Amino acid sequence: MAYFNLKETEARIEKVRAILRKKNIDAALIYYDELNVANGWYLTGWCPQFEKGSILLPVDGEPLLLGGPESEPFAKMSSAIKETRNFTPFMVPGEEYPNAEIITFDKLYKELKSKNLKLNTIGLVGTAALPHNIYTQFQAGFVDSKLIDITDEYEALRAHKSPWEVEQVKKAFGLTWDAYQAMRAIVAPGVFEHQVAAEGEYVCRKAGAHSFAYSCIVGSGERAKAVVPTAYDKEMLSGEMVMIGIAPRINGYAGVMGDSLPVNGVYTQRQKDCLNWLRETFVATKEMLKPGISGRELDVPGRKIFTKHGLINYLVCPFAHTIGLMEAEGPFYGPNSDDVFAPGMTVCVDVSFFGHPEFHGTRIETGYVITETGCEPLSPEMDKLLTCEL
Repeated sequence: MAYFNLKETEARIEKVRAILRKKNIDAALIYYDELNVANGWYLTGWCPQFEKGSILLPVDGEPLLLGGPESEPFAKMSSAIKETRNFTPFMVPGEEYPNAEIITFDKLYKELKSKNLKLNTIGLVGTAALPHNIYTQFQAGFVDSKLIDITDEYEALRAHKSPWEVEQVKKAFGLTWDAYQAMRAIVAPGVFEHQVAAEGEYVCRKAGAHSFAYSCIVGSGERAKAVVPTAYDKEMLSGEMVMIGIAPRINGYAGVMGDSLPVNGVYTQRQKDCLNWLRETFVATKEMLKPGISGRELDVPGRKIFTKHGLINYLVCPFAHTIGLMEAEGPFYGPNSDDVFAPGMTVCVDVSFFGHPEFHGTRIETGYVITETGCEPLSPEMDKLLTCEL
């Protein structure tokens, strides 16, 4: 069993090679790790545990996984790219593997040159996360190669989803509704936040989620102002609201839901007003999900509503972002963004505010796929819930 689709992988490799040819680059070095999983997963359907890694993709020639020896057997079993080489800077510092073959970047460079591969220019992907020691050792080993950053061009490929990718995102969003119902059912005074998270995670895991794009969010009372509070050993109290969120992955692709619930099961009128302000903003933002609309345009209706209700000073995050291999990934469609929606993009409407003296923090969120004329919900149930006034 594997999380990748080989036809998708082959098509993606060719898209990356098209970028290299257009920019007259001989190979790409694509960095990833457990936190920065997406760029590597895009070509492998896989990520190591404990160790870091990279993909070396020549314009001509077979791609290689560069990593550490602990994850090597896992890679050969589960990655779409199975040819591996091991290097010290990808390994757990100080850990030894006496029977592993560990080489240097200089040795890899000589191996590739012996195969008559051009390596004059290497395009780097993931430079914001690439560790200094990996960069410097690679640079020293590939001493005659010019290194340039092609992260933006590479990541732009991820923003536009294939039909197969959209299907995986839909499956993940299907799990979010099941998780929502399970989490909501257990919310009550005296219940601990980690118990609410456990219910949602169990439902998703049982249904096939292999991981989560973020740690389950459960923040009650003042903890909701933390923006992304992971579930804690806090007892929820009557009169509080609790902000919940979960992001299960199917074949690497994330779904997400977010809502704010009354701990005792009944919203006060003020809490109801608060959630209705968010829903008003949510509906106005959803109506902007059309091909050709930019972040600058999308942001306007929501800001007007937030200003009307005195929430604008507590606005932390943009009202929309794309979703895929990460729960929140670019484009982010903020007030200064000229990125535009296009058919096939999967997008979250994510309406929130934080640091409010009365309500602390709230979030409501679900996702949509952009169509030729507008958008369609990835979770019809969450869409119905969040677009209706309380």
